[in-house]
Parts: sequence; structure tokens; C-alpha cells
Amino acid sequence: MTTPPVHAPDEAAVPAARSADVPGADAGADAGERSSRGLLARAALLTAVLSVAGSVLGLARDQALARLFGAGRETDAFLVAWTVPEFAATLLIEDGLAFALVPMFSLALARRAQGTVPGDPVRALVAATLPRLTLAFAAAGALVVAAAPVLVRALAPGLPDHALAVDCTRLTATCVVSFGLAGYCSAALRAHRRFLAPAAIYCAYNTGIITAMFVLGGRWGVRAAAVGVAVGGLLMVAAQLPSLAGQLRHPDGRPDRRRLRSRFPFGFRFRFRFGFRRDEGAGASPRTSTATATDAPTPSAGATAGTNAPDRGTAGQEAPAPRTTPRAADTPARPLALALLGTVLLFALCRQSQVLIERFLASGLPSGAISHLNYAQKVAQIPMTLSLMLCTVTFPVVARAVADGDTERARARVERDVALAAGLVLLGTATVVACAPQMVQLLFQRGAFTAADTAATAGVMRVYALGLLGQTVVGALARCYFSAGRANWYPLGAMAVGIAATAGAGAWAVGPWGVSGIAAANAAGITVTAALLVAGTGPRSVPVRVRRVLGDLARPVPVAVAAAVAGALVADRLAAPGVSPAVPLAAGAAAVVGVFAVLAPVLGVRGAVPAVESVRRSLRPVTRRLPHGRISLRIRFPLPRRLPPGARPRRPRKSRGSRRYR
Repeated sequence: MTTPPVHAPDEAAVPAARSADVPGADAGADAGERSSRGLLARAALLTAVLSVAGSVLGLARDQALARLFGAGRETDAFLVAWTVPEFAATLLIEDGLAFALVPMFSLALARRAQGTVPGDPVRALVAATLPRLTLAFAAAGALVVAAAPVLVRALAPGLPDHALAVDCTRLTATCVVSFGLAGYCSAALRAHRRFLAPAAIYCAYNTGIITAMFVLGGRWGVRAAAVGVAVGGLLMVAAQLPSLAGQLRHPDGRPDRRRLRSRFPFGFRFRFRFGFRRDEGAGASPRTSTATATDAPTPSAGATAGTNAPDRGTAGQEAPAPRTTPRAADTPARPLALALLGTVLLFALCRQSQVLIERFLASGLPSGAISHLNYAQKVAQIPMTLSLMLCTVTFPVVARAVADGDTERARARVERDVALAAGLVLLGTATVVACAPQMVQLLFQRGAFTAADTAATAGVMRVYALGLLGQTVVGALARCYFSAGRANWYPLGAMAVGIAATAGAGAWAVGPWGVSGIAAANAAGITVTAALLVAGTGPRSVPVRVRRVLGDLARPVPVAVAAAVAGALVADRLAAPGVSPAVPLAAGAAAVVGVFAVLAPVLGVRGAVPAVESVRRSLRPVTRRLPHGRISLRIRFPLPRRLPPGARPRRPRKSRGSRRYR
């Protein structure tokens, strides 16, 4: 039996969207959708696990920074320079460049699958965009190095140690090039539905920073952390290059099988085959039931691209007429549009400028204010990062559906993702609000980080958490605005309104409330942007149903409030001077999860049941054996062609020939 090989777990392959105009495909639509959801859940789980590992290493990095350098003037100087990698990560890896490149690679993959253009569209896209973008990254990095003194004075005019901040800024400016290349590789791999390498880049990045701080911190001080940023950026690129090179070398994602066979001198040939077969419905062949990321919708016999000839279904009836919705893949190829790149980069830049406003306002406060804001923001944003992992995985799916003209599938995917992300982020928000002091004490209170720093950071973190739902909605809906691969100025306008609200509210609140007022202004501004993005969906983006989305966002809010109150009561009751902060933290988090799990189904939270179902489906291959799963081992023994003179042929044994173990 010949079964199609399944990619190893490090490939995290996700099947491509099936076109709705394929004749005879309705019979297996439900089974194909269930299979696609299961593979998406496993890809999201893999991405979430690696992202959690990267976040843990990021916390270890912040712990090392707090332990080695505390929360004083040196740390404030480095955190001003840290603005460069923060902006570069948002613009070039997480949001900006990905919003432009993922739809373009999805469109190229659709053209490759249809075979409507000569050559390989994916390789042509790489050849046309990568050299130009590399030159642009290098020019931007050189500009940051030259303008470092002006940049530091503009970001933090009241900073005590200006020279140290300039040195750190120039060292971190190298990340503009490395982050740009890492973001390009990430976008290309995600469009190919390969998620392991893009999800692992922050593990490599934080490992480089931590190593540099401990190795060079004694001699170079906080400048060692800036050197670690440069080293970590190079590691991010090195972690993805082999996978991207393999995708470009083998367009179908599978190398030649003949090179993978193990041959031995004595004539034995071993063939190891491991695969799963899922029935995709009536008429599905076992050889074609498993789809890879680049599989195209295959028309039945008699149907060719560009013709409207009638086709016959499996029952002998005439198939429905081809879909009339134009596909993006049928449009002529276009190069990297400056308008598209400009809109996504300006949107990401405007969104990240919240950090500039915070540090500008906090630079006039006592020493340590910027550090308190930084530590609080890093911990508080972990729930948002984890909740957006599903949107990161499904963004190529939405872009491919838009490229194929399947608007209904794209809308259903976006609505489901927003509901699930909202439920997850509100669960994390309740945990942060309930257990903020214990989190900060457990993570940072050691060395130069004192109990006063813990109290200040915990207070800011609770205020930051109020804006996590808005941050998640902005991150989820921004992807659907740019999924068509066209310039869209509405998200930039909505983000500009939110930034104006943040700046105005922060300037008014910093006097009476200090860093807590700055954090509250951040939450208010991002909530305004989220409301504008929800209201603007329609012709400008994937046309989601606004009332349904608002209902999905509102239902988990009272559940999160009740869970936060219960968790805070439990954590405060168990907190004591001689008790480790891990005990009240674990008890409070358990109380939050328990209350949320009980109340979410009662109040009809849409994301509660899909979350449990996704986890169950993703763990299914581990907990039980799938039906139609088969492992075969074929061992071939060569038989002699001629017998020696006078020898009698012996009766063949079962060990000769071919044997299979099932």
C-alpha cells in the first residue's frame, strides 16, 4: 500500500483552502472542513507552545536585566534604546511587513497551483522583492546609527544618562537589517503554512540577549544587553533560512524520495512509510485525500481554466455553474506596491508610537518610571500575544480564501478567530488583574529590584490589563483589512485617532496619577481604535457581521470580571510575608480559570466551546490511534537469478519477497 507521506511535526503543514467551485466537492466539504480545523488547531498549538517558550525566555531576559542592572538610570537608558528593536519587531516581523507579504505570497502560491503563469511565481516574487527590501533595511539601519543622538533626545528629553542611551541605540540599530530579513522569511514560511521556524525566532533572539548579558555584563555594563540584541537578530535569521531554502528548492515542499531511501551494500532496501488517511467524502481517492499547503483545487475531467464547459458530477448530473466572483489569483501579476507597503508600515508605526508617548511622558517622572512601565507592559501583554497566535496561523488561510474569491469562508474564519481570541485574552486579563503583585514578586523581586518596585509595577500592570481586549481586537481585525493585498488607509486613520486619544489623555493624567495615568491613557486609546475598526468592516475589508462580533466581544466581559474578583480574593487571602508568591499565584490563577470555565458556557461565550474542542482535536493523535492510520514497513530481499549447477530450488519462505507489518 502506498500512502501519502505526512510532513513531520516541525513542518506544521496546513491544508490549503478548497475552492467552492470545484464540481463534486460538496460531498466531502464537511469532512474536509473538519480535517482543516484539526490541522489548524495543531498548528496553532505548536505556535502557541513555541511562543510561550519565547515569552518565558523574554521574562528570563527581563529578570536578568532587573537582577544585573536594577531599575535605575542605566536601565532607563537601555530601555530608551530598546525602542529601536521594539519598533523593528512590530514593523518588520509581527504586523507591518507580514500584512503586506503574506497576501502576496498567498497570491503567488495560488498562481503556482493554477499554473496560469510561466515559471515559478514564488521564486519570481522573491527575486523581485528581497534584494530591494534588503537595501532598504540597510539604509534605514544606517540612518538610525547616524541620527542616534537626535533620536534619543526626542524620545526622552529628560533622561539623565544621554551618552549611554546613544551608545545602546547605535548597537541595537543593527536589528533593523536582521529583523527585516527575519520578517521576510517569517511571512514567506507562514504563507507556505510552515510555522515552526517563525514561531521559534524569539527563542533564539532572547537566548542571544541573555547570553550576552551574562558573558559581557561585568565589563560592558548595560551595553552588553544592546550587543545581545544584535546577536539575537542574527540568530533569528539563521533559524529560518534552512526552512525557506527548502521551500524554494522544492516547490511542493517534498524532496525527492529516491534521495531519502537507505541503501545497504548487501542488497537490502528499507522503506519506512508512516501516514494517515482521511476520507474526504464520496469519490475521494486515498492518494489525494491529504492536501498540502500548496495543493490547488483540482477541477474534474473536462473543466479547464478559462472555460465554462459543463461538467458532470459523480451522480451523472450536471455540476453547478462556475463561480462568478473574481479571484485575486486571476488578476495580472503586480510587483510590490509602494502604497500597500506604505499603509501597513505606517499603521504598524502609528500603533507602536504608543510606546513613544509613554516614555516621553514618563521621562519627566522620577527615575525608574520607564522601567516600571516596561516590566508591567511585558507581563501584561502575554495574554494578548497568546490569544493572537490563532490569528497568526489563520491569516494565510484568510488571505488564500480572499485570493480564491471565497469571501464567505474568509468571513466565517475571521468571526471565529475574533470570538476565540476575545475569550482567551479576557481569561488572561482576569488572571493578571487578580494576581499582579504575586506575578511581579515571583518574576522580578530579587537583586536590585526592590519591594517598592514590585508594588509600583503591579499597579501599572493592572491598569494596562484593561486595554488588552482592545489590543487583541486591533491585532485580529487589522489582518482582515490587509488580507486582500491592497492598500487600505482606513486602519491607519483609526489608529491615528486612537493615538491622539492616548496622547491627550496621557498628558492630562500624568500629573495627578503618574505612571498609572499613562497606562490608563494607553488602554483608552487602543479601545477607541478597536471600536473604529469594528465599525469600519465591510467593503473596506472582509465583510464580517458587526452585531455578531460585538456580541461575541461583550459576552465574556462579565465572566472575566467575576473571575478576576474571585481570583483576587483567593490570592490576597493566601499571601503572607513568609509564604512563597508561587502559592497565592497558583491558587488565584486556578480560581480564575475555574470561575471562567463555569460561567462561560452559561452566558453563551462563543469562544469557550471552540477552545475546548480545538485542544481536544489537537491532542487527538497523541491520546488515541486515528482511524485509517497505518504504519507499514517493507523489506525487500533480492533473490538469486541463477542457481548453481546441481542445486535444487528450495521452497520460498515467508521472509523472502515482501513483508508488511501493520
